[in-house]
Amino acid sequence: MARNVERRAALADAGLRVLAATGARGLTHRAVDAEAGVPVGTASNYFRSRDALLGALGERIMERFAPDEHRLAELGAREPSLELVTDYVRYIVERTTAQPELTRALIELRLEAVRRPGLARVLGDTLRRGYRDDVAFHVAAGLPGGAFEVALLRYAVDGLLLDLLGTSIDAGFDPDEVVSALVSRLLAPAG
Repeated sequence: MARNVERRAALADAGLRVLAATGARGLTHRAVDAEAGVPVGTASNYFRSRDALLGALGERIMERFAPDEHRLAELGAREPSLELVTDYVRYIVERTTAQPELTRALIELRLEAVRRPGLARVLGDTLRRGYRDDVAFHVAAGLPGGAFEVALLRYAVDGLLLDLLGTSIDAGFDPDEVVSALVSRLLAPAG
């Protein structure tokens, strides 16, 4: 297996562009080679099977979506509150909508994983690890709510992203206002 880390990342990035533009059906090793501008067979040298390619794309998405450590430190220095959770969620929406092709590619991968058990294992592991990390961070930071509320926020944000980056219901609401309402309604103490 080829070990050049930079080329592997460049191929994965090319694969993400293909996936976002053409969907899972258009994603082939040859299409990745063409998008990356490399000789035919290069992508298959790095990713031996379609499942390996798809799994690598899922991992690459998460690498590219990784939050800025300085921004997290700034947020983490604040007192735990609903406003702080709102700002965290806004930051997630900001990162994912700033790179719409990555979010669309992730949505494509999640749908493709329904039909591909190998991809479901790899992508599922990646998604579950992200969720566990979010819960651990949330609890360690003393933010309101716990694992259930973090799951609710993820479900809600996934729907918001699908609407912002896919075919929209065009409800006309400002995404910042939506994030505020989601956080306050999902995490506010029951009264």
